[in-house]
Amino acid sequence: MWFAPSASCTDASPLNPLSAIYGQVTRFRRHWYEQRPARQRQLGVPVVSVGNLVVGGSGKTPVVAMLAELLRDNGYAPAVISRGYKRRDTTHAVAIVSDGAAVLAPVDVSGDEPQLLARRLTGVAVVVGADRYQAGLIARDRLGARVLILDDGFQHLRLARTVDLVLMAEADLVEQVLPAGRLREPLDAAARADALLVTGRAQAGPLASRVGAKQSFVVRVRFRPLQLVTPFGAAVVQPPRRVVVVAAIARPERLVDAVKELGYAVEEQITFPDHHWFTPEDVEKVQAIARRVSADAILTTEKDAVRLESMAAGPIPMMFLPIDADIEPRDAFTRWLLDRIGPAQVSR
Repeated sequence: MWFAPSASCTDASPLNPLSAIYGQVTRFRRHWYEQRPARQRQLGVPVVSVGNLVVGGSGKTPVVAMLAELLRDNGYAPAVISRGYKRRDTTHAVAIVSDGAAVLAPVDVSGDEPQLLARRLTGVAVVVGADRYQAGLIARDRLGARVLILDDGFQHLRLARTVDLVLMAEADLVEQVLPAGRLREPLDAAARADALLVTGRAQAGPLASRVGAKQSFVVRVRFRPLQLVTPFGAAVVQPPRRVVVVAAIARPERLVDAVKELGYAVEEQITFPDHHWFTPEDVEKVQAIARRVSADAILTTEKDAVRLESMAAGPIPMMFLPIDADIEPRDAFTRWLLDRIGPAQVSR
């Protein structure tokens, strides 16, 4: 089977022929699984997938946290299943990061985003592993999970899911398919989602119509008060005025813009590659820059904070900016989701 090239691959660029081929391959792969549902592995409990079309920087983690809390508060026993991207210690193919009561694995074993979720969520297990089917079995059989949230799961077609949620921003509409752009699949793949979660300032309906999505909701984010990196999560008593921003995320400009909008004076911004494992030398350089510009504090993301905690001591305090997400309209989304995953089941 062959498909016409995506419109996002028509610009003149040496990489666009490769993007067109990549787009055809991803279309064929998705079509193959759609025609052969028996080839998808079943976990025997509802699976809610949260994903996107672009590489990095879509804001999935706060949405996963919000969904976990929503399901927990509605009587379910949820667990988050993650690949544990770029975790350093892979001694164990599958690792239980949290059993819902306590954090059981350090950040080297979990990776940054699962560690963030494990620290933030109570009553929600977090399990990581490249084989997410095996991770799901452990969450179900050992931890009593009765609904699984598959983090970054839209392209993980080997695992059957009950609900597919895809985050999308208006800026995604002008992206191109890899390697010319950041799209993992052509935009028309969004029509395969059960619902589009629209981020940013775009209206959900018009954006959903442009990509053929059946259902759409809006994601709203809000920033909580600053917290200290060490001791992790402690409240900041005296908010800073002049700051240095440090980020190792896919789109650091979003953090910088948020910090400025919140009224902080950004004296310097320092970026590293996404999921970068900081070294003591990195932190020394950041501290030196902060001293040079007379900063009151060094601000970072919650995801970066879990990788910085062990080396955050220094003359200039390090703080992070927690982000919460909500899906609106909240009541309508809750009814829509719970109708699809069925009644809560009693844990074994």
